[in-house]
Amino acid sequence: MKSFKGKTVVVTGGTSGIGLAVCERFAAAGANVVCVARRASDKFFSACADVSDEAAVAAAIDGIAERFGRIDVLVCNAGFGISGAAEHTAAEDVKRLFEVNFLGVHNSVRAVLPHMRRCGGGHIVVVSSVAALLPIPYQSYYSASKAAASSFAAALANEVAPFGVKVCAVLPGDVKTGFTSARKKNEYDGAYAARAARAVSAMERDERGGMPPQAVARVVLRQAGRKAPPPQVVAGAKYKLFALLAKLLPRRLVNYILGRLY
Repeated sequence: MKSFKGKTVVVTGGTSGIGLAVCERFAAAGANVVCVARRASDKFFSACADVSDEAAVAAAIDGIAERFGRIDVLVCNAGFGISGAAEHTAAEDVKRLFEVNFLGVHNSVRAVLPHMRRCGGGHIVVVSSVAALLPIPYQSYYSASKAAASSFAAALANEVAPFGVKVCAVLPGDVKTGFTSARKKNEYDGAYAARAARAVSAMERDERGGMPPQAVARVVLRQAGRKAPPPQVVAGAKYKLFALLAKLLPRRLVNYILGRLY
């Protein structure tokens, strides 16, 4: 394991699931770990902020930089999911999803970049999802939010490269965490009800049998220690295969297969 002794690592959404595993992994590597979340962590130093609140995130990041002197790694992990038919998903739910899953990344990145430039560089890792590459029916908005985060990370990597800042998106497949039970579900799916129920049931079954969050944490730590990380990395061997097939096969066929699966 690469040593991060003396490095300051900020993880958003670090109180549970993948975020908690990431915090634990960096702490084991010797880093000063700071969790940014709506509630304080009972294991790590915390700066409480809702990532969708730009002012609160900026204040939290500035406070961390002042306390520790620098910020070497930012892991944008905070997020949640909603499921159900796109037609019956309320606009306010879509707005909240993008405020957390996408604007949360935007707010965190904007706040941390001045500190990284001042110190001559750093690493930003955005936890996205394989759904960014393989959009899942009845998780259309979640897939879209993660695609936005992945595209943002890839574009950002080129913008900040001259300042020594490295950016990578990590795209996990199914992970066994509390994310499954925390997902917001549509109360009403009308004509889609039976199909949506089957699809969501299949998703949840796959997630409960998914990889442990520690597997994703290992990928995050590895990318945060690389001199030249790729724009995006898929976490999980079988999901790497899925991603490769998605590149090689016709897009229409890939979408057909996804439709049959769900």
